[in-house]
Amino acid sequence: MPLAARRLLSSRWVEPVGVAVVVGLVLAGSIAEAYPAHHYAGLHLRHHPFPALFAVLVLPAALLWWRRSHPVAVYLATVAGAAWWAASGQVYGAALVMVLVALYALAVSGQRWPVVAGLGAGGTLVIWLAGGLGGPWGWWGGPQLDMWAEMVAAGAVGGYVSARHRWAQSEQLRGEQLERARAEEIRQQVTAERLRIARELHDVVAHSMAMINVQATAAATLVGTDPAGVTDSLQAIRSASKDGLRELRSILDVLRQVDEPQLAVPLPDGHGLQALAEAARAAGVRLGFHCDADLQAAAPGTALAVHRIVQESLTNVVRHASGATAEVSITGGRGR
Repeated sequence: MPLAARRLLSSRWVEPVGVAVVVGLVLAGSIAEAYPAHHYAGLHLRHHPFPALFAVLVLPAALLWWRRSHPVAVYLATVAGAAWWAASGQVYGAALVMVLVALYALAVSGQRWPVVAGLGAGGTLVIWLAGGLGGPWGWWGGPQLDMWAEMVAAGAVGGYVSARHRWAQSEQLRGEQLERARAEEIRQQVTAERLRIARELHDVVAHSMAMINVQATAAATLVGTDPAGVTDSLQAIRSASKDGLRELRSILDVLRQVDEPQLAVPLPDGHGLQALAEAARAAGVRLGFHCDADLQAAAPGTALAVHRIVQESLTNVVRHASGATAEVSITGGRGR
C-alpha cells in the first residue's frame, strides 16, 4: 500500500467520517426506498413508515463506531434493525449496507471461522424470514435473493483480510524471535570471548609478576653483597617484564580487531617454551626441560594449551617452591 494511502487511513478523522457515510447511505437509501418517485415493477408498498421508525436503522448504523471493540454485539444490532425494518413492510436494500459492514468487521476481528459463519448464516436467515413474512417482495423477490451472495462476499472478504493480518503478525513475531536468537548468540559469543581473554590475561600477568617478584626479592637480598647477582636479577626482571608486555600487547590487539574473525594472538612455539624455562631457572628453580614435540605442526588450540599449562605450572613453582627441582617434559607423535 502506498505511503500516502497508509497515512490517509491512519488519520483520526477517517473513522468518524466513515461511520457517518454509512449512516447517511442507510438513511438516504431507506428514505428513497420508502418514498419512491416511481412504482417498482410489480411492487406496491403496503404503507409508508412513520418517521420515528427510521431510528431502527440509524441507531444500529451509528453503533458501527464500536464494531472493533464489540463486533458480535454490533453485528447482532444491525441484523435486528434490518429485520425490524423488513418486517414492517419496507424495502431493506439500503439497510443491508450496515449489516454487510458489521459482518465484515466481525470477520476481521479475529473470531474463529465457525463463529463468523454461524452468525453470518443466522443473521441472513433472520432478515430473509422477516422480509418474506412482512416485506413487499415476498420470499424470493428483490433483495431476498441478492442478500445471500452479498453476505457471503462480505464474510469471505473479511476472512481473507483477517488471515492476511494473522500471517503478517506471525511473520513479524518470527522475525522478532530470530532477532532475539541472534542477539542471544552474539551475547554468548561475547561472553565466551571475554572469559577467554580474561584467562589469557591471568596467565600472562600472573607468570610475569611472579618472575618479577622473585627476582626483585633476590635483588633486594643481594644489594651490597653481590653486585653481579643484583645485575642478573635486574636483567631477569627486564626480560620477564618485556616478555609479559609483549604477550599482553598481543592479547589487547585482539580487542581492536573487531572485524577479523580470527584471533591475532601469536601462537607459541618451542622458543616460547624455552623462554619460560630460562625465566624459571633465573628465578632459582633447578629445572630440567625436554621437548621433542613440534608445536608449529600442532593445532593452534593445542599449542596454546601446552604453552599455558607449562606457564601456569612454572609460575606455581616459582611462587610456592622457589629453589626446588622441577622437570618439564613434552612429547608428541601420531597426532598427539
